[in-house]
Amino acid sequence: MAERLKRSGLVGELSAEFAGTMILILFGCGVVAQVVAGGALTTPPGGLGNHDSIAWAWGLGVTLGVYVAARLSGAHLNPAVTLALAAFKGFPWSKVAPYALAQTAGAFVAALIVRWNYTEALAKADPTHTIKTQGVFSTLPANGNPNLPVHEWGAFRDQVIGTAILLLLILAVTDLLNTPPGANLAPFIVGLIVVAIGMAWGTNAGYAINPARDFGPRLASFLTGYGGAWRDQYGNFYFWVPIVGPVIGGLLGAGLYKVFIGRFLPTAEPEPPGRVPAPDEN
Repeated sequence: MAERLKRSGLVGELSAEFAGTMILILFGCGVVAQVVAGGALTTPPGGLGNHDSIAWAWGLGVTLGVYVAARLSGAHLNPAVTLALAAFKGFPWSKVAPYALAQTAGAFVAALIVRWNYTEALAKADPTHTIKTQGVFSTLPANGNPNLPVHEWGAFRDQVIGTAILLLLILAVTDLLNTPPGANLAPFIVGLIVVAIGMAWGTNAGYAINPARDFGPRLASFLTGYGGAWRDQYGNFYFWVPIVGPVIGGLLGAGLYKVFIGRFLPTAEPEPPGRVPAPDEN
């Protein structure tokens, strides 16, 4: 097994990042399509889910995507995670751009599949493919709600904070020198982190917290009829916010973990006598 993993090299890692991110977006964009487009056609409207079902499906998508990719690539599934790990955990800088491209490609392909599968529902709910259903694929300030006066910089602030929380917690639950979850439960806990962020930090910007998650589906929607995909409900260019905000927030969150927790943890040294069984000298 070890030799096979070694032979797979970077190609195997990128394949895993592509597949894992694709799984994430299939569930994430899929649930939003079901709730927004399908739900708009029920009587009464809203009969196919709500904000909580969206938060749970996104979190489960993260969990399942991590289980798919973890052995080969570490299952970053997010350029903000990859960049933060390079800055603070020794991940090779030479792999940052290839990982980000693979993640974005996986998100793009998954969004195309969602777009294709929900063709009829999207066309019926929003025949001209406007801001009304743009949120199926990419995020908007205040989730496209003009009654909540959140614009680009408010959403930018939100993305910095949300992604900082994400990275601080990911490092906490994956640090072997801390108290990581046992029994291969770390992917499930990371999924719960995303659920919690969605439930607590989803109002101002839709908790993209992942440049690939937003840009890949945004590009897919633009190429399939959503001419206003790059702008928000106010007509302003918005696509940069869920790219730049998470990148900064990820570095901030990882740095905070290192400052407040990581530097105080014990080093990976043999346990002192009395803590582990003495070696058998026979």
